[in-house]
Amino acid sequence: MSTWVVESITVLGVKLVPGPIYTNQTTANIAGDPEAGNKHPSYLPAFVMALFFIFGGITSLNDVIIPKLKELFTLNYTQAMLIQFCFFTAYAVIGLPGARIVKRVGYMRGAVVGLTTMMVGCLLFIPASTSARYELFLFALFVLASGVVIVQVVANPLISLLGPAKTAHSRLTFAQAFNSLGTTIFPIVGSTLILGSLTNTSADQLSGEELQAYRVAEASAIVVGYSSLAIIIAVVAATVWWFRDALAKETHEESSLFGGFDLLKQPRFRFGAACIFFYVGAEVAIGSLIVNFLSQEQILGIDEASAGKLVGLYFGGAMIGRFAGSALLRLVSPGKLLAAAASGAILLLLIAILTTGKVAGYSLLAVGLMNSIMFPTIFALACEGLGSRLADGSGIINVAIVGGAIVPLLTGVLADVSGVLAIAFFLPALCYVMIAVYGWYARRPRSSHSDFA
Repeated sequence: MSTWVVESITVLGVKLVPGPIYTNQTTANIAGDPEAGNKHPSYLPAFVMALFFIFGGITSLNDVIIPKLKELFTLNYTQAMLIQFCFFTAYAVIGLPGARIVKRVGYMRGAVVGLTTMMVGCLLFIPASTSARYELFLFALFVLASGVVIVQVVANPLISLLGPAKTAHSRLTFAQAFNSLGTTIFPIVGSTLILGSLTNTSADQLSGEELQAYRVAEASAIVVGYSSLAIIIAVVAATVWWFRDALAKETHEESSLFGGFDLLKQPRFRFGAACIFFYVGAEVAIGSLIVNFLSQEQILGIDEASAGKLVGLYFGGAMIGRFAGSALLRLVSPGKLLAAAASGAILLLLIAILTTGKVAGYSLLAVGLMNSIMFPTIFALACEGLGSRLADGSGIINVAIVGGAIVPLLTGVLADVSGVLAIAFFLPALCYVMIAVYGWYARRPRSSHSDFA
């Protein structure tokens, strides 16, 4: 095993040989002191990586359910993007309250709250499917996303705190690779289960009771998928509850519900939060349209189920890039690497827009590789030095993830107005331009920026 992998795993707190339940890794703010060598459970990093895997996989299922519901309810691109709008709006609504909950009950109990909410959201797909009401699907997605937000408020700070600050970028990128593992596996399984059931009949050919019966029958595949997820999440929540006192010494700085907004006075954090908005918006917009883009005759001309499985390549590229990136981030300035990755994404999008066939299709899929280090690197660059305010910072960052609601919706509008799906990808390209600028701006450690408090 290479040195960087061993170091990453050790930094995460996982021993490669049997040992005591606790290890002496630095745990900033678990006991309030970012430099103290406090103890944390040796199983904690594995738990955090499992959270990354789960919420990443669930989020990526939206890319599979979009073409399904688009066909069932005969939606245009703007209407179909309401799926992502309702899902990611939860970040704006729940981000700050979620951080408040976590600060009040602690990381482990906060994770249980989030997982339980996710389970309820999954179960709401049952009445949504049996009634075949699009608005109920949107509500179920909002509830599911609310749980994801709380879990993410827990996961990002924890993985940042389980080791030295100087390797936070690498460590968070390594953990995010498990997020990408979920986003790679879930679409492949989901495409087989959800999109694979599409028949030769089309909703726009039916009306009245026949249409309603068709929608209910086709939506049954969605019920099976999300009900299975609810069971898995329930087991994980019960396990986390069992270890709810694992971080008994954690401390958080008290603040009001909106107290975290004062962090936006810091230019680097403010710019970083904006780039989280742009990044998530771009990634989600592209992922949401991959199936429809690849299905076009002038691109790959394949059926939706086959195109849905290729979504796994998009997120698989991110997974490979994150494992590799966790090594590169120990050798290269995180800001410079972020700028290079964003520039690569812009180039690939331009190729996808200006060409056709396999070149266009696989160029779009390759954007996933460029995405790989972006979220964890932007998060770590923005949150450097926040100390006991890290939970507040994570809450604000989660609010910024609302970009996943707004940018995809605007991308859908652009696709409908232009009548050319490829044209819509100019908007995500503009988002990557802003990220490239931020990478160059934040290429030096925070302490070297004179404009920070």
